[in-house]
Amino acid sequence: MTGTRKTVAALFLLPALVLLGALVVYPIGYSLVRSFYDQSGDGFAGFDNYQALFTDEGIRTALKNNVIWVVFAPTVATALGLVFAVLTERVRWGTAFKLVVFMPMAISMLAAGIIFRLVYDQDPDKGVANAVWVGVHDTFAQSSAFPKAHPGRQSPLEAAGGGAFVTREPVRAGEVVDLPLVGVAPDQMPGDAKDAVAAKPEPGRITGTTWQDFTRGKGVGRLNGVDASEQGYAGMRIEAVKDGRVVASATAAADGTFTLPAAADGARLRLPASNFKEPYNGLDWLGPSLVTPAIIGAYIWMWAGFAMVLIAAGLAGVPRELLEAARVDGANEWQVFRRVTVPLLAPVLAVVTVTLMINVLKIFDLVFIIAPGSSQDDANVLALELYRKGFSEDQPGVASAIAVFLLLLVIPVMWFNVRRLRREVRR
Repeated sequence: MTGTRKTVAALFLLPALVLLGALVVYPIGYSLVRSFYDQSGDGFAGFDNYQALFTDEGIRTALKNNVIWVVFAPTVATALGLVFAVLTERVRWGTAFKLVVFMPMAISMLAAGIIFRLVYDQDPDKGVANAVWVGVHDTFAQSSAFPKAHPGRQSPLEAAGGGAFVTREPVRAGEVVDLPLVGVAPDQMPGDAKDAVAAKPEPGRITGTTWQDFTRGKGVGRLNGVDASEQGYAGMRIEAVKDGRVVASATAAADGTFTLPAAADGARLRLPASNFKEPYNGLDWLGPSLVTPAIIGAYIWMWAGFAMVLIAAGLAGVPRELLEAARVDGANEWQVFRRVTVPLLAPVLAVVTVTLMINVLKIFDLVFIIAPGSSQDDANVLALELYRKGFSEDQPGVASAIAVFLLLLVIPVMWFNVRRLRREVRR
């Protein structure tokens, strides 16, 4: 009877064993054998392919990035999951919040990669990240409205270096100074700009106008003269400089007019470079220096919900009397969290962290989709390098060596996870 049961059990297990052998054991064995052969697959290469793991520049970059991924992505995702699980435990809308945080798990890596490729777009009009970053920056450091402005033909202004412009001759009190500029598109003029007005002389002061010296239409308008429909440079800063020192300054009104005190007599007027500063365009999120942290951010957005759900399940099993006993003994909420909640959740936190570590060792989709071609080498990881060596560079031996190396990296982490789970079951 016992033999019959074993036979029946073996027959039931046989399809699963066949699939396991065909889909897992055979590919692993074939990759191991293939890693010892050269590019053609006919010549034995020994450990040359494994030597390339530590000499090839692309693989070394991928290995370094994998270390960054393993250290930061699981840690940050688990920490956020813990914070979300604890903070939403007592609030009425906690379930709805958890649902929103977990929702990215329903999105495929491909879709998430496309979403964050748009989020990290350099153009603030397209990329959400730079739109927010530029908005915050411009709140504290407003950019100039005249980044393209410059003197036109026969202008009384000349370049002063560093992007500034200065009058060719010193000015005198009672004089009217015209500071015409060109180069600003009509739709880029400040919203509060008005039609330019020719300034009138004032005794003991220096007056003038700074304006857009351009009128649409052929042969229309006077060169270096204020004409109808030409707009003033509202907000333009004008400085009076003597011996390299600013002795007076003024800001142009909406019609471009300005007035300087008698202290400016004998000075040269300067339009400082701050008037022509290019608008801040945000960060290059997908550039060489930020591409890996940016992609890790996308990964955390997806997997923090996974960590939160598992930790919340573990938190539900924490005895409430222990938490209440700590509060009765005088512990505040931070002490309860640090001294009681976290130690009791340590097994769950370990499982979540290790699971995410295994996951990030195999990360491929997000890096492949989000990183542009110009930065893909800098964002490279082992799984992506495996793909590139095997399919783009036609080096199947090296690709197989990377696959075996990845397996060797994952096995200790998996062994630790299984051993810990068995220990928990015995308890």
